[in-house]
Amino acid sequence: MKKLLLASSLLLTFSISAQEFTRKDSLQGGFSFERISYDVQRYDLNIAINIEERSITGYNDITFKIVENTSKIQVDLFENMQVDSIVFEGKKLNYKREFGAVFLDFGKPLTKNFSDKKIRFYYSGKPLVAKNAPWDGGFVFNKDVNGKPWIGVAVQGTGASLWYPVKDSQSDEPDFGASIKVAVQNGLMNVSNGRFLGSEDLKNGYTRWDWEVKSPINTYNITVNIGDYVHIHDNLDGLDLDYYVLRNNEEKAKKHFEEVKPMMNCFQSKFGKYPFAQDGYKLVETSYLGMEHQSAVAYGNKYRKGYAGRDMTGTGIGILFDYITIHESGHEWFGNSITSKDIADMWIHEGFTTYSESVFVECLYGAEKAQEYLNGQKRSVQNDHPIIGQYLVNKEGSTDMYYKGAQLLNTLRHIVNDDEKWWKMILKYSETYRHKIIDTKTVVDYFNTETGKDLTAIFNQYLNYTNIPILEYKIEKNKIDYRWKTDVTDFKMPAVLKVGSKEIRLDATNDWQSYKVKAKKEEEISFENKRFFIKLSKN
Repeated sequence: MKKLLLASSLLLTFSISAQEFTRKDSLQGGFSFERISYDVQRYDLNIAINIEERSITGYNDITFKIVENTSKIQVDLFENMQVDSIVFEGKKLNYKREFGAVFLDFGKPLTKNFSDKKIRFYYSGKPLVAKNAPWDGGFVFNKDVNGKPWIGVAVQGTGASLWYPVKDSQSDEPDFGASIKVAVQNGLMNVSNGRFLGSEDLKNGYTRWDWEVKSPINTYNITVNIGDYVHIHDNLDGLDLDYYVLRNNEEKAKKHFEEVKPMMNCFQSKFGKYPFAQDGYKLVETSYLGMEHQSAVAYGNKYRKGYAGRDMTGTGIGILFDYITIHESGHEWFGNSITSKDIADMWIHEGFTTYSESVFVECLYGAEKAQEYLNGQKRSVQNDHPIIGQYLVNKEGSTDMYYKGAQLLNTLRHIVNDDEKWWKMILKYSETYRHKIIDTKTVVDYFNTETGKDLTAIFNQYLNYTNIPILEYKIEKNKIDYRWKTDVTDFKMPAVLKVGSKEIRLDATNDWQSYKVKAKKEEEISFENKRFFIKLSKN
């Protein structure tokens, strides 16, 4: 993402962490010239996974074009993985390694627009094993109830270069997709992203399973799922719905995944057509809880409603649907289709996707239930650190990017105060930035334009500060004084005054203002704080 976020004429300021960052952090999260000088067009991954050794051998063909004259580029691969050789135009390239960065030297200048060339990057090694996926990155080696191997991988935040050579930055997705060919021991299947192209018995105890993605794809979304899977196929108005589940769970899955169709109908009505129709939609059963792997969504909620069988909102609504199915599928629109350039802006993924949960609730159960669900999520907001992380060092912000991000969007909806307009804006947002890489500035500029309001200070307060807006007020006879207390200056946001059954929208700012009210009792006077994520402070 960007270092500076200019929206309208105001500069969004960032909370500066005292944390020290290293050269290693900058190489992983930054935009070195050796990274930005080339654009990835396609990945073609061809590997074998030895389950007993927990090792990988193979190569990745990286097709690229040069966008700035250079003789060197940066490709990433974790330090514990071995670079075997890198071949370009039939010759091995020289390279240097610095932490997880591999700097390739072509030995000659490559000029701008030099395209449709590829390197073949041979590698091997034992990738890191996750201790608690998906919250930490790595491979997951497990066994199913029949004792058969059951393998997966989740690397969001940690980095795709944990297990394959790649430009490990959300700023660049392969324009023409990827192929993922994975050889595993006979009797097991590998399921990866996109469409299944076929399998081949390699006559050495391994079978290779071939998959292809034609859409651009986040590198952390490229995945492998190895197990004794059975395939369930369904269809929704021409969209392929495929489920790969453990053999013992076939009948259970057929019933449980009936939820997918109403979800898909809801999301397509609000966010536009499923963004990866050419690659199909899949749920793949995993031993870890879940992950938004594009067109191969990892599902590990064990066919339960709620989040691991629990209602995280305390409202009773969160147990009406399978959180993992809904949330991780929502990422197909927000995170996979619309992607943040820098991991510091991951709220663009998680805030919108968490909000999509309430959208699903609204589609099925109505607006009041959706608002109740959102209010239940407020209790999970920590207000511990800013939502936006540190740029250029692979540093996410607070986990408040989930629930506080959703609250920000719900607050914006009620600032707009016109549901027809709001849903048109959300649909247009999803379609405008479909398959695009954006940053926070882009989001702020979009909502400023579409609402016709300068919302910059509002975004700034919620994203870059731990405090939420405090509406201070005092009541004296037939007059109420009110103002917003915020970290940012020039903060303007409506305050909804309730006098009995009547609502009055006041244009509140950081300055004290007064409004004359007529009420028989002071108890009849209050401010709305259910539809807005704010605090009330009566003086």
